[in-house]
Amino acid sequence: MTSLYNPGLVVLSILVATVVSYTALRLASRVASSDTREAQVWLAAGAVAMGVGMWTMHFVGMLAFSLPVPLAYRVPTTLVSLAVAIVTSGFALAITSGAQLNLMRLSGAALAMGAGIAVMHYLGMASITIVPGIVYDPLLVALSVGIAVAASFVALRLFFRLRDGSPQKGWTRIAAAIVMGLAISGMHYTGMAASRFAPGSYCVGGVRLDQPWLAVSVGTFALALLVVTLITVVYDSHLQSRAQHHARNLEEINARLKHQATHDALTGLPNRSFFVDRLGQEISRAERGKRGFAILAVDLDRFKVINDTLGHAVGDQLLRRVSGRLSSTVRLEDIVARTGGDEFLILICDIDARSGAAAVAGKIGIELDRAFDIDTLAVHTSASIGISLYPEDGQTTDALVARADEAMYFAKQSGRNTFHFFNAGMSVFSQKRLDMENDLRCALPMQQFELHYQPKMEVVSDRIVSVEALLRWRHPQRGFISPAEFIPLAEESGLMFAIDEWVLREGCRQAREWQSAGMPFLRVAVNVSPVNFRQSKFLNAVRTALADFDLDPRYLEVELTETTVMGDAESAVAILEELSRMGVVVSIDDFGTGYSSMSYLRKLPIDKLKIDRSFVCDVDTSADAASIVQAIISLAHSLRLKVVAEGVETYAQLERLRSLGCDQYQGFYRSPAVLPEAIVAMVRAAGDTDTDVFQQTHSKLAVFKRRIGG
Repeated sequence: MTSLYNPGLVVLSILVATVVSYTALRLASRVASSDTREAQVWLAAGAVAMGVGMWTMHFVGMLAFSLPVPLAYRVPTTLVSLAVAIVTSGFALAITSGAQLNLMRLSGAALAMGAGIAVMHYLGMASITIVPGIVYDPLLVALSVGIAVAASFVALRLFFRLRDGSPQKGWTRIAAAIVMGLAISGMHYTGMAASRFAPGSYCVGGVRLDQPWLAVSVGTFALALLVVTLITVVYDSHLQSRAQHHARNLEEINARLKHQATHDALTGLPNRSFFVDRLGQEISRAERGKRGFAILAVDLDRFKVINDTLGHAVGDQLLRRVSGRLSSTVRLEDIVARTGGDEFLILICDIDARSGAAAVAGKIGIELDRAFDIDTLAVHTSASIGISLYPEDGQTTDALVARADEAMYFAKQSGRNTFHFFNAGMSVFSQKRLDMENDLRCALPMQQFELHYQPKMEVVSDRIVSVEALLRWRHPQRGFISPAEFIPLAEESGLMFAIDEWVLREGCRQAREWQSAGMPFLRVAVNVSPVNFRQSKFLNAVRTALADFDLDPRYLEVELTETTVMGDAESAVAILEELSRMGVVVSIDDFGTGYSSMSYLRKLPIDKLKIDRSFVCDVDTSADAASIVQAIISLAHSLRLKVVAEGVETYAQLERLRSLGCDQYQGFYRSPAVLPEAIVAMVRAAGDTDTDVFQQTHSKLAVFKRRIGG
């Protein structure tokens, strides 16, 4: 029987095949760049879109084919061919999203995919209910299968090579899509050419689908689906690209900040935090290797006199020269750190005998006793050095550093320009510290703790939207004790969880009290220490506090430092997801000062980022600080997070933050942390348009500030 083709539908089928190919290329890049969970979603959606598109090309191509007799199709068989197209598409996307695609794997995948395409085509042909059945030319069938396998090989290789989503490869993708579209169409029409229909054939049963409008409708639908999928992929890739750009900027900033945070700006030496971190690592290595090391605490003699008489410029030059001599005296594996004005700590690794540490201390003493030539001046100084040894003088970083300091102070008291090893007779264990720990154990049961609240303001409206609960210890004899003094002691002594739990419960109680009093919505933010965040009972403490005070979870905000979350990002995600499921708001405090992993930041179920005050204080005067703040705000907004700036102290800072698009702020410009009644006064004053009332309220606030020393 003589067959004919509708040219318009043939062109439509080739167009569909080309769009399918281009969409598949973009889908492959999106699947490959997604996380496991996202990749599964993209893989499923991509398989459906690509499969429907491929099947539509085949379907339109069959509808373009006509015989002298009307053709009818078995719908179930046609749908099975659609399912084969979807499965084959999913297989192709899955294969090309892997980390590697060697020749053997590529060849096997091409055979499987080519077979799938061929099965789809010949199943579609088998759905025609023609009598007698279709006879195929074996050579053309083999050729069509060969074309399918070859096209699959090329397609999979292109999917893999062009999957990085680079904009520079845009024209390459278009050219590849055209070639692939022609190859897919070539397979289809070669398969159609292999079909032989006997004279006098006719169709029995089935559904007639030979109307041209049906082919146009199906083709248009498929093209629309592919275009929507393509637009979604491109837009999502654009968002991902922007987030990656922000992430790269922040990673560069973080690298600079990490160096600044761990090194002394004047001398370039490591600072105390870096030294303590390396000391902890050395303790772990020494425990495994059963070997020792030494800590040297070095303090310059008469440095204050030099600084005061010759000036700070000479003093700074002297510190730089001293740093150079100290570094050149020890080995490369040893660590020299500047920990204060004229104080240095040195870690001497792998020393088992006192004689080795004494030799190093003696060399340092000789080096520093030589004159320093600074601006035509011969500046003389010397060093008092204290030495502690691991493991006999301590097995923790704090103990070893403290005992080296004790020995150094003893050296100073012994006439300077000498060194001493620590011994038990030098121990001046702080009675004040011991007394404070005992008092701290009594502070909670004796109700000496109280919460003060610092308002967080909306930048645009200057409306109070939440408050941060800040812990204060009102000691009966010593008055207010700074959290910087007692929080580390509470963490070391195991009291931190009980204190954190009290803060959590008191914050919830206060939020419920304000809610019951008819106050406007006011969320209370509480800080959680790193020690307690990963405790198994932490989440239960949050649930219990909310339940005991019948508080809606959205009234509670949990603040965690960046280093707390990133310390073990995998486990942090699970805890944060549970808080999110409860309905509790989560914010990352001191953002920008830690070492964020950008791959995790976008996974964390958080609501806010708080910009550390160290950036805010210079935001109106430093272009670098403003750039960092702008980068953080852009990143946060791209992740749909609110941004809070802390430490705002001037109107100029607030105006700069407003121009950068910051959402909220807190700081002394608006108010320090105050007692609950002062917050009530501020909220009510903000709702009152009477200027006199507003001024009276601020007068009351001034009284509260004086009461707390603010």
